[in-house]
Amino acid sequence: MLNNLHIISSCVISNNIVAKNNEQIFSSDTDSVQSFLLSVYHHLKIDYPKFYKMDSLSKLGFLASEVLLKDEKDSIVHLEKTGLVLCNANASLDADLKYFESAKEIASPALFVYTLPNIVMGEICIRNKFKGENAFFISEKFDAGFIHQYISELFANNILKLCVCGWVDLLQENYKAVLFLVSTKSKDEVLLFTEENMNSIFNSIA
Repeated sequence: MLNNLHIISSCVISNNIVAKNNEQIFSSDTDSVQSFLLSVYHHLKIDYPKFYKMDSLSKLGFLASEVLLKDEKDSIVHLEKTGLVLCNANASLDADLKYFESAKEIASPALFVYTLPNIVMGEICIRNKFKGENAFFISEKFDAGFIHQYISELFANNILKLCVCGWVDLLQENYKAVLFLVSTKSKDEVLLFTEENMNSIFNSIA
């Protein structure tokens, strides 16, 4: 495995706070996850009408990826070797429950399309034209050790040159997104890609 991987960018969205590289860039006092996600979208001045059609999990992951990649997009040149590896605890249960309720009357195709957890990955890949390895795993809690091992092996086998990885979980009003942009390249003030650094970032906002 490679031991020279770096976290060149990170993003945490939790508890009505958005942080990039451990610095808070936005907060809100809204008591609704939908209102909060919409306020983040407007704050970031994103022009992407498809956002409004996404389910809540996809909105959360999409926004986290926008923050994560904001200053990095122009430097991403190997789209076929840019990967996406995500984990969460609740899969697509938020959308599943909403679809189940709609099916009691008229089943909603607009909800049904989001009843897979990896749809959020599709939204991110379409937006950024990523074509590399991607995988979505379900685990009870954030497992930095597993993520570190899996990503390190992808780089060691020359499958990836860049990877967005981390945690995107949402169920009703409970949510948390923590993403890392991992690369062999380094720049000033970046962190080594280690379990300790991932856990530190993950726990930086409750």
